[in-house]
Amino acid sequence: MNKIEHIGIAVKNLEESNILFGKLFGKPHYKVETVESEGVNTSFFQVGENKIELLEATKDDSPIAKFIDRKGEGIHHIAFDVDDIDSEIARLKAEGFIVLNETPKRGADNKLVAFLHPKSSNGVLIELCQEIKE
Repeated sequence: MNKIEHIGIAVKNLEESNILFGKLFGKPHYKVETVESEGVNTSFFQVGENKIELLEATKDDSPIAKFIDRKGEGIHHIAFDVDDIDSEIARLKAEGFIVLNETPKRGADNKLVAFLHPKSSNGVLIELCQEIKE
């Protein structure tokens, strides 16, 4: 793992949260994107070398909607940048982590992504991200 790629925060209302976090960071978000496969709208803020991703559910049965129903708004995941997501998935499986999707899928911000189950990482949902080279 190279670095923290971003921190994901689940929100009920993306428009209102963009205003709130824009005030907090002193600058507006730089990108809004929908990831249909996950039932989520995302918004990204650049804060120094770090990124914050806000996540709003677009359907009631999406992972973000379920998260907010159980835990409320707040930190949803920590994402790490990796060079080779497939080999990182294999390495982490061998180390005993529970991989939620062994085949990476397309995520927001031009990334391939895979997740580790929080049960295997002290209650923290971990996302692996690899930049898509096109």
